[in-house]
Amino acid sequence: MHVNRLIAGPRGVFICDECVKMCQTILDGERRLSSDRSLIAGGNTKSLSPRAIYRHLDEYVIGQEAAKRSLSVAVYNHYKRIDNKGRLADVEVGKSNVLLIGPTGCGKTLLAQTLAKFLDVPFCIADATALTEAGYVGEDVETILARLIQAADNDITRAQRGIVYIDEIDKIGRKSGANPSITRDVSGEGVQQALLKIVEGNIVFVPPQGGRKHPQGEMLQIDTTDILFICGGAFEGLDTIVTERLGLRRHIGVPSPNAARNYEQIKATLTHRISPDDLMHYGLIPELVGRLPVVVGLDPLDHKELVEVLTRPRNAIVKQYQRMLSLDGVELVFSDDALHVAAELAMKQQTGARGLRAIIERTLVNVMYEAPSRRDIRKVVVDGLAIKGDAAPKMYDYTGRLLGAELDQAA
Repeated sequence: MHVNRLIAGPRGVFICDECVKMCQTILDGERRLSSDRSLIAGGNTKSLSPRAIYRHLDEYVIGQEAAKRSLSVAVYNHYKRIDNKGRLADVEVGKSNVLLIGPTGCGKTLLAQTLAKFLDVPFCIADATALTEAGYVGEDVETILARLIQAADNDITRAQRGIVYIDEIDKIGRKSGANPSITRDVSGEGVQQALLKIVEGNIVFVPPQGGRKHPQGEMLQIDTTDILFICGGAFEGLDTIVTERLGLRRHIGVPSPNAARNYEQIKATLTHRISPDDLMHYGLIPELVGRLPVVVGLDPLDHKELVEVLTRPRNAIVKQYQRMLSLDGVELVFSDDALHVAAELAMKQQTGARGLRAIIERTLVNVMYEAPSRRDIRKVVVDGLAIKGDAAPKMYDYTGRLLGAELDQAA
């Protein structure tokens, strides 16, 4: 690798100009993040704006421009409501709980995690599929709040300003049946009814260590009025419900190219045209739909966005592996065709950004196994064939000599 200048440090250590620039970028980003997040941590949102929240989300989440904008406004309004209760005493302002709808791997969980980190508030993730109505095998909804309290280091006051992300919310849709009185829907409508109490804002008694409540057991008291709940789900089949409501039908037989293209364009925007009636038709009870006023639709990531996921965010997958191997003195380089092949594989698997890490991990497993114990490896180049599994990543020593064959034999 050629650099413009090497800067001498103590005891014969040198750093190149490129590394200096990268370190300066990191410090500038951390300084801006610290300045913005201190506003929330200190209970002061006067200088915080939706634009500042959006800017931070954009550093981590690729695409989803409409979702980032809607979420920024909702979160800003939520904390502005909390910090101005005295000035809003004459008006009752409801919570801006959020429902994220989109396919797997499109960034729902990442949006919630990034928000919590930026705002420096306690955060926890719960899986709705593990919840059941109280008294049945499974987890009570109160265990969600127990996790939030633990994330706040048992500081109840701090937990009451936290964020809870409930994943797979679509899996607790009300089950339809010919005779619902015979079998109680304890993991569907029953869970939704139980969630209402904590989502809308109430005093809730929570077992300190989570688990089931016990009549004689110690309880913690937490007020959920100021806790922001973000729910997420893929809602498979919801597009059919929206399509029927809008009166859209795929043409029978062989449609004209224009008709087929128009249908696909409309279908791609269906997540942004969801109404409360669609959600109730899907299986969410009206009361829960009313407690989730901000509905945000996320789109599946296209090829270009998947390539960006690999390289652009501050937590980009490629950057992570490059930094990890640099600790062993190895430079990791990805060719352009490697990035495009990885994106194509993720699209074929329909796993979105989530599948990219598995693809890169599989490609580099032998490299990461050998690099810590072999001092002759100085550079690794990953191309499209390596991503496909048709060839091994190319290894070079400090003189530029290819070591790929030797590594294959060692592996």
